[in-house]
Amino acid sequence: MSMSENDSRLPAVPDQPVLSEIARLLVDRARGEGIALTGEGGLLPALVANVLQSGLNIELDDHLGYAPHAVEGRGSGNSRNGSYAKTVITEVGPVEVQMPRDRNGSFDPVTIPKHVRRLDGLSEQVISLFAKGMTTGDIQTHLFEIYGTEISRETISKITDAVVGEMNLWQNRPLDRVYPVVLIDAIVIKVRDAQVANRPVYVAIGVNMDGERDVLGMWLGPTGGEGAKQWMTMLTDLRNRGIADVLIVCCDGLKGLPDAIRTTWPHATVQTCVVHLVRNSLRYASKADWGQITKGLRAIYTAPNIEAATLEFDAFADRWRSMYPAMILSWENSWNEFVPFLEFPVELRRIVYTTNAIESLNARFRKAVRHRGHFPNEQAAMKVLYLVATTRRPNRENLVGRIARWKHILNTLTVHYGDRIEAATK
Repeated sequence: MSMSENDSRLPAVPDQPVLSEIARLLVDRARGEGIALTGEGGLLPALVANVLQSGLNIELDDHLGYAPHAVEGRGSGNSRNGSYAKTVITEVGPVEVQMPRDRNGSFDPVTIPKHVRRLDGLSEQVISLFAKGMTTGDIQTHLFEIYGTEISRETISKITDAVVGEMNLWQNRPLDRVYPVVLIDAIVIKVRDAQVANRPVYVAIGVNMDGERDVLGMWLGPTGGEGAKQWMTMLTDLRNRGIADVLIVCCDGLKGLPDAIRTTWPHATVQTCVVHLVRNSLRYASKADWGQITKGLRAIYTAPNIEAATLEFDAFADRWRSMYPAMILSWENSWNEFVPFLEFPVELRRIVYTTNAIESLNARFRKAVRHRGHFPNEQAAMKVLYLVATTRRPNRENLVGRIARWKHILNTLTVHYGDRIEAATK
């Protein structure tokens, strides 16, 4: 008889008021007897040990088909064979149980599986702390201070290695044939190889035909900074994973990147991120003029159409060209990749004229890596970034999810890209 088949003989879990009363009585008794709630000899570890021990004993009863000392066990072909002590790490600290054995060696418990010395809750907590940017040393200290649980850094690293297989599957998963919008950007982190060096992490976020936003992939590039040639490799990977067409690609103003995008998806509209353009403009200007410059630029990128934006830019250029010629030249060189979004309604502009979604992801990356200094190797870096990119945070805006007013946006896209939209829905 299996454990699940025999669950009917276990009492039902009490409702919340009953549980609260049991907890109050236990705490009152612990206080009265001077027993700590957690730590060695504490109430909670003792309770957990009791529950686990009971589960193991019940499982062995079910496996053998009879209770201890029952006459049904005579001549059954299998019997109890003593037990051995085992310490298990739990969320309330280490607890010791007696692992029962059967003479045939066929008993395989579920409560505490063979070879397991950590229960899942603790592993999940370690991975959660790792995703928040804590180092293995930070996690080790945290678990000891909170639970009195001592786990080596090597063990913590092995726990986090459990996500590597999942990460590889995620990075190589098939993608949709057509994406209306793809946003791409890069962030620089420090990774030790032969020596510590700056390495770009290339990131792509896509919005699919249902208006769902998702991180499509992340790639750790070689030293030397972000480059269009490296982007070509990453974009080719996206195409090989199934993306045959992208309607709009939003990117920064990196030289050569628009050509790399059009080589990968010849019919894609390349939209330069306005935020990058504005930031780049301010690099050329004195801080004393920033207020007037940003006001003039805002009039350009909020213009109702291309004609109005051109007039605003002409006036802006007349005013600032003599003082900041490089700033004006940067806009003229990027103009063809800047203006496409002006043909779209406000809702679509918000999606494509800035890489804010990736900026938000990069901010999370920076927070996770800020106090680390550097990563010991590539895998350690990608583990953290993968967990940051895929972990949903409660009560926060998340990177994945449906775009607001998507049906209205899809109607606008259909007007501009009708045949390609229809091809995606066949």
